[in-house]
Amino acid sequence: MKTPKRLQSLLEEGLIDSVVRQLMSGKEATVYVVRSGGTTLCAKIYKEATHRSFRQAVDYTENRRVKNSRQARAMAKGTRYGRQQQEAVWQRAEVDALYRLAAAGVRVPTPHNFLDGVLLMELVADEHGEAAPRLNDVALTPEQAHEYHALLLQQVVRMLCAGVIHGDLSEFNILLGADGPVIIDLPQAVDAAGNNHACRMLLRDVDNLRDYFGRYAPELLPTRFGPEIWDFYERGALTPDTALSGRFEQAAGTVDLASVMREIDDARAEEAARLLRLQPAG
Repeated sequence: MKTPKRLQSLLEEGLIDSVVRQLMSGKEATVYVVRSGGTTLCAKIYKEATHRSFRQAVDYTENRRVKNSRQARAMAKGTRYGRQQQEAVWQRAEVDALYRLAAAGVRVPTPHNFLDGVLLMELVADEHGEAAPRLNDVALTPEQAHEYHALLLQQVVRMLCAGVIHGDLSEFNILLGADGPVIIDLPQAVDAAGNNHACRMLLRDVDNLRDYFGRYAPELLPTRFGPEIWDFYERGALTPDTALSGRFEQAAGTVDLASVMREIDDARAEEAARLLRLQPAG
């Protein structure tokens, strides 16, 4: 096939040998299957993410660092240069998260390189060597639902121990590889210790897993793994091997109604944005 313009620099640098085919195209990126030194990889070409709302971007990018004060001022003013820098920070967040999580043993695609807005990484394959399907496209047995739910909870815990929260985890950004689920799409990953929305995002990620796998195994629906995981984390007692029960009793105390209403409003806005992302491109 004809080499896309954005992949030309990777060819010139010798990072890839050829482009095999387009794998998928979404609102945030287009992904191609490429060959490099006898290995099949995928190349993720980021698009300008104009569909993200400012409110969402602020929630996810809170506490992310930029190189200098000029960049920070430009991003705050919303200049053209500032928008370019904000997009670069968004893209770099996924690259940094992938390297950190791969080093921590989390089931994510292994990153290989990042050049000119293109992320080169492992192609997650199924048992036939083909590109793995999304979890949402696969029917599960109750036994598989329990197995994958438990495995993914372990990954969420391992991610949190590494200081990272996915922030948008669902059946749409989990691939079912030959050896089990693999987590993808991390540009919105947040710093667990430095983002004021970290708790809410962790709880939502875990609830999304519960709700999805609960379709196949309804006995998972009453579980409360999210609050349990966060409680261990806040107490400094969370490790990759922490045993979870799915049972958690909230300590009684005064309810901050204004905070509760803000959380509800945020959840509504995020759900509306999620549904928008799921709409077919174009």
